[in-house]
Amino acid sequence: MSANPSSPYRLLVELGQAALTRMRQRNTEQLRSAELLQLEQMRETFRRYVSPRLADQILADVDLRDSILTRSDHRTRAVVMFADMRGFTRLAEQLSPQEVVALLNEYFSLLTEIAFRHDGTVFSMAGDCLMIGFGVPVAQPDSLERAVRAGQEMLDRFALLAATWQQRYRIETGLGIGINEGEVVAGNVGSQAYMNYTIIGDTVNVASRLCQRARSGEMLFSADVKAGLDARGISVGAMELPAMALRGRTNPIDIYCVPIERRWQLAPPQPLLQA
Repeated sequence: MSANPSSPYRLLVELGQAALTRMRQRNTEQLRSAELLQLEQMRETFRRYVSPRLADQILADVDLRDSILTRSDHRTRAVVMFADMRGFTRLAEQLSPQEVVALLNEYFSLLTEIAFRHDGTVFSMAGDCLMIGFGVPVAQPDSLERAVRAGQEMLDRFALLAATWQQRYRIETGLGIGINEGEVVAGNVGSQAYMNYTIIGDTVNVASRLCQRARSGEMLFSADVKAGLDARGISVGAMELPAMALRGRTNPIDIYCVPIERRWQLAPPQPLLQA
């Protein structure tokens, strides 16, 4: 026997269908809200390492985003910069722990701000050392100029900050920078319990050694960086220094520095290219 359209059975079916529709709508809305929340959390996470503009570009490219989150063996050409405070050990002995923390926060805030302004990616903060990459994870045709421009701004502005520290804490310190260009491996490195997106390789090691060699107020870079700048017709008044020997290498590498007094003008940054 068929149900009358106005029968309780028909009403029950309609109410059940309406409830199911509302449930599906709520589930869809909840899923959409969860996805938006996850996207915002990812955006905030990326913005800890890259500039807001670069973070938005990464999140807009699903393939690039998934590559960063999952791959561990992406080989690419990049410019690597290390910046390190000079005299930090002595400085830490003279100040209280609270003062050291406040000083480091000022230091890293300044250098990170500058790195982000030039669309660099912060890969590591350890002690008083900062590692930054340009052209990774997003390709930048002018990554060399960005790195050199950022390095010069760091030296200039840190000199002003160090002057305030000298008045405030009666301490003297400086900044040394090393820059190298070459192939790196970018990806997530670590264990299942702790994973970190970073860059590794000989290019990174050389940049670190250049930074160690740099004196206060100096920016040292490799012959690869010099050749790249020369190829673009950019002269920074670099001085050739005695070749630097590296452990594990048969031949020393050629290195260059820019005299502290010299300043130069670089062309405005070019638009970013996706990797």
